[in-house]
Amino acid sequence: MGLSRKPKLVLIDLDGTLVDSVPDLAYCLDEMMTALGLAPWGIDKARGWVGNGVDRLVKRALTDTLWEDPAEALFAKAQPIFMALYADNTSGRSCLYDGVVEGLDYLKSAGFKIGCVTNKAEAFTVPLLKDMGIHDYFEIIVSGDTTAKKKPDPMPLLYAADKMGEAAEDCLMVGDSMHDVEAARNAAFQVVSVPYGYNHGVDIREAKPDAVIESLAELKTLLS
Repeated sequence: MGLSRKPKLVLIDLDGTLVDSVPDLAYCLDEMMTALGLAPWGIDKARGWVGNGVDRLVKRALTDTLWEDPAEALFAKAQPIFMALYADNTSGRSCLYDGVVEGLDYLKSAGFKIGCVTNKAEAFTVPLLKDMGIHDYFEIIVSGDTTAKKKPDPMPLLYAADKMGEAAEDCLMVGDSMHDVEAARNAAFQVVSVPYGYNHGVDIREAKPDAVIESLAELKTLLS
């Protein structure tokens, strides 16, 4: 494993890569379930569900499955409850992962272009990045509603590359999930994974990224 060329643009996923947002998401899920008269799940359960956007997260809480859909009426009732809760609880319990600031400082000082590409809606993405103190590192932020399709579709990555004036072969995606690897492959980007995020209990190495780093601080070693 390893990178075949040094990138010019580094795109980084948000939830599970930069920020551990599960504590806030789990709180909102439990409050939503309680409001619906259902039993809350707790943080450990929620940790296995995060990673494919809030609509899918709500569906997972309602069905206790990864990909089954709940009754439309139940989802229609639950989703706005969750959205209202999350608007007020986006970052208060969340935290940066170890090595994030060191990694971003290195990328900035070394002259790389830096972007954030996430499936989280812009209304939650920007406040979370600002509250975590890392918003200003990013020259471009592509949220889940910026483009017509989300990761694992390559559209958000290619959109960022186009806006930043870089060819796909000069771009690197850094993320924690299978969807990050798949999106990168679909976009013809190189891809580096972190093993600590939200990949539904599956070792990210199984997705065969170009490299795996234990924290973003290791980008300095990888890219120097």
